[in-house]
Amino acid sequence: MHGVARPGAAGGTTMGVEEEFLLVDAHTRQAVPLAGAVLADAAEEDDGLGTELHAELLSSQVEAVTGRCTELAELEQHLRCGRRKLATAARRAEALLVSAGTPVVSGPPPPVSDGERFRRIADAYQAVVADYQSCGCHVHVGVPDQDTGVAVLNHLRPWLPVLVALSANSPYHLGRDTGYMSWRIMLQSRFPGSGVPPCFASAAAYHEQLDRLVACGALVDPRMNFWLARLSPHLPTVEVRATDALLAVEDTVLIAALTRGLVQHALAELAAGREAPRVGEQAAAAAVWSAARYGPTGPAVDLLREERVPAPELVRTMLDRVSPALEETGDLAVVRERLRSLSAHGTGADQQRRAARGGPLAVVDMIADHTYPLRPVQTMTPEEAR
Repeated sequence: MHGVARPGAAGGTTMGVEEEFLLVDAHTRQAVPLAGAVLADAAEEDDGLGTELHAELLSSQVEAVTGRCTELAELEQHLRCGRRKLATAARRAEALLVSAGTPVVSGPPPPVSDGERFRRIADAYQAVVADYQSCGCHVHVGVPDQDTGVAVLNHLRPWLPVLVALSANSPYHLGRDTGYMSWRIMLQSRFPGSGVPPCFASAAAYHEQLDRLVACGALVDPRMNFWLARLSPHLPTVEVRATDALLAVEDTVLIAALTRGLVQHALAELAAGREAPRVGEQAAAAAVWSAARYGPTGPAVDLLREERVPAPELVRTMLDRVSPALEETGDLAVVRERLRSLSAHGTGADQQRRAARGGPLAVVDMIADHTYPLRPVQTMTPEEAR
């Protein structure tokens, strides 16, 4: 991600987004190892926006990275451009670009992508990553320095499960309904260094903990941690990694706006001398699980009170907190409208389950159409796919 976010620009703190996608065969809808060909094709076009395209751990996955943005409309343009480039290149390879947290249809596990680091990860984690086709959305927001960044992370901790719930888009995994709204979160929990990050007193303490995990052999390198929010390893940003890959661009814009609002709220709290609230580690784990299981309409865990509450109540509490920051950047009306839309249409997980009335291939088609709509392809029946 090249220079995606720095503080202090006109209109508010700047931001950038990394979106991960699956590539699936246009006929069987099974994940296919076409990342190399799709990325090479998509790279031929210079979009003038600084969009970066990358491989991911498995060869069925690709990533689009926006440039640095200040306004939501600008970010939306960047997101649509990245999706268009990848979706168009995928179609030329007889594949579909799919924005979902996990693969819907079962198929052969794809090989690991080329690269020495990817090979080390596969060797270290073995079966945990053998078919780990997990796709997320990562939002970067600029901070002045790493110590401030760690203090911001501490303030974000109570709200990360709420972002998990709002983004839920992985109810299916390899041909079965998991019963969860975000199965991706459950897959991710198998790794060391996952979930809500610990509370740290300083950037030095943060890096010391990562170095200790590497020294213990739990992490391949400091970049490997799976905390739901972290300091970016290479940018002056905090990187919030709590959310599934989101169904539509509008969903990603909503999560990016809320994330930036949370960061700006944290900076305001720090400027006023208010420390982050204490959050118990076990309560945080319970909150993440509940968010993954039920999404934004079921029960949730309020980490400020450490008790069970209705998830919509918790969403409203978070929105009340960040509304001043959203108003300052002019994003409040957009966020309110998109939260109303989410309430009316449901999360990506809800929409996947509705589409499942037509069978698993219909689910994949619905996701692909929301990811970036191109001309339709002929849907195979489940019997033909087998």
